[in-house]
Amino acid sequence: MMRFYRPLGTLSALTFDLDDTLYDNRPVILRTEQEALAFVRSYHPSLVALENSDFQRLRQALRQAEPEIYHDVTEWRRRAIEQAMLDAGLSAEEAAEGAQAAMVNFATWRSRIDVPQETHDTLARLAEKWPLVAITNGNAQPELFGLNNYFQFVLRAGPDGRSKPFSDMYDLAAQRLNVPPGEILHVGDDLTTDVAGAIRCGMQACWIKPENADLMRTTDSRLLPHIEISRLASLSTLI
Repeated sequence: MMRFYRPLGTLSALTFDLDDTLYDNRPVILRTEQEALAFVRSYHPSLVALENSDFQRLRQALRQAEPEIYHDVTEWRRRAIEQAMLDAGLSAEEAAEGAQAAMVNFATWRSRIDVPQETHDTLARLAEKWPLVAITNGNAQPELFGLNNYFQFVLRAGPDGRSKPFSDMYDLAAQRLNVPPGEILHVGDDLTTDVAGAIRCGMQACWIKPENADLMRTTDSRLLPHIEISRLASLSTLI
């Protein structure tokens, strides 16, 4: 089902959020956090008592000291692990090496994503008609779970600019596609970062609504999307 809130204009390209738009990211994150903590705990005897709450405190302290670090979630995580290792008495070299190893482990678990067949089918059909791009605030790597072939390129907060809803990555996508922002439809599950972010920089927006969500009752609805869908496959009707 597709619900229209604004008239849809010309479409020359589509951009997609990744997490919770193309697959359910919640179980992935839960398992990854557990495995990541287990890895750090087992890395060195002095880290065996580390708790997630300790890690969160370190992340908070980092963000207070360097407010912009949150744009790059991978680097933010690496720095927090490094600090935990330094606090546990490891040398600067050991901590840097340990944090790097922890991030490799993290990426492995982070990419064990069960992508629905519907996502593959829909992206394949859309990619035959339009160039597709992924724009993410997170650290999922589509090349590690079989989605990269559908996208012309992937933009990540941190390396490619500030996180959504800032316009950096939306603007960059339009530039690299050589398509006017107004002819790009951005698809995402978050009403602030995806819908409002895309519309404010001149794009069209499609909200893929989470289960049981209601646009008229939700707290973060700043700007109406052009269209609302509850299943990715609905986008095929635009072809």
